[in-house]
Amino acid sequence: MTAVKEARPRAARRWAIDLRPLGVPAYRRVWLGNGVAMFGFQFTAVAVPVEMYALTGGSFWVGLIGVAGFLPLLVFGLWGGAVADVRDRRRVLLAAGTLLWASTLALLAQALLRVGSPVLLLTLVAVQSTAFAITSPARNAILPRLVPAELLSAASTLNFTTFTAASVFGPLAAGLIFTFWHPDVGLPVAYAVDALLFTVSLWATFRLPAMPPEPDADGAAAPRRAGLASIADGLRYLATTPVLLLSFAIDLIAMVLAMPRALFPETAEQRFGGGAAVGWLYAAISIGAMLGGLTSGWIGRIRRQGLVLVLAVVGWGVAVAVAGLAHQLWLVVGLLAVAGAADLVSAVVRQTMLLVYAPDRMRGRLQGVNTVVIAGGPRLGDLRAGAVAAGFGAGAAWISGGLAAAVLAVLLVAVFPALARYRSAVASGGDEA
Repeated sequence: MTAVKEARPRAARRWAIDLRPLGVPAYRRVWLGNGVAMFGFQFTAVAVPVEMYALTGGSFWVGLIGVAGFLPLLVFGLWGGAVADVRDRRRVLLAAGTLLWASTLALLAQALLRVGSPVLLLTLVAVQSTAFAITSPARNAILPRLVPAELLSAASTLNFTTFTAASVFGPLAAGLIFTFWHPDVGLPVAYAVDALLFTVSLWATFRLPAMPPEPDADGAAAPRRAGLASIADGLRYLATTPVLLLSFAIDLIAMVLAMPRALFPETAEQRFGGGAAVGWLYAAISIGAMLGGLTSGWIGRIRRQGLVLVLAVVGWGVAVAVAGLAHQLWLVVGLLAVAGAADLVSAVVRQTMLLVYAPDRMRGRLQGVNTVVIAGGPRLGDLRAGAVAAGFGAGAAWISGGLAAAVLAVLLVAVFPALARYRSAVASGGDEA
């Protein structure tokens, strides 16, 4: 009996999320600040497409939100990564974070004044995206400065799980706002919540120590200027590392082709009668990712990370496609949750590969590329979904995208097998997968 009782805690530890990084005070503050801010941002993430759909009555304009978000990411994500390699990363986070906060206040102001301009809405989304593109590379690049290498996978998992938990409860709370209040009232409330909670992130960043550039262990120095030459140097490094390049490519395939979120307002209205359904749809993927994160103890022990990444992307595409066929809200939410769990695995594995593979002097620039991929990919997916839905209907746009992502992911690794063959050199436990 004693052996059985001891085995159960060990089994639980193998599956339960690894909380050891929270023992590091600096990481704990950043984790808390980012988690609270991300919960607040979900109110804006729901409010903007709801407002756009209310103003225009079509998913095409909702899809244009993806364009407004992607173009600044493409430009400023790469530049922001270069800045993170030459400037104090704490100062970069504070400056760009203040811009992000100001853009949220502007969204609140236009909602209170009932401006009703789709163009202004797209412009403010672009400003938010610019600020996010600058902060994101620096925020991700500081992680190896906060925790030791053996905890990078656990810290990345905690970050993604917290993000997905916020993405679950934030949209649900936003859905309740639009259930009980007319958008004329609900929209200002949603934007105000985001602006208020983002101040916690600014506080956590202010408490960080200075983080100026540091030379690598081999003596290689960080670049002195964040110009085109520095960006090109980072892209050249990426081009010479096929594993990282393919990991970015397969994530783009998954997000551009299979992300269905631009279809949520139309689907909620036409298939489920509106109301809280839109909140459930926006939360569904994150529900699965959150549950996947809470049972993610095994991810840190993965050795064959490349193969697991490929399987996760294929699983994402298939689950999204099947969800597009369902006509019961609970079933759609459940299938999207399965897709979200696969996405959590994909995101953690890819981020761990990037942080372990890249030297510190390159982390900012590669995280800039990562920002373009992880934030720009879904926005291009919004455009694709909205455009296809305008021509063929939301159902066709939803199903075809998921199937195409799964098929192209398999074809990519069949032609370029380096990713599927990749094995991790750093893991927190015994061999698995």
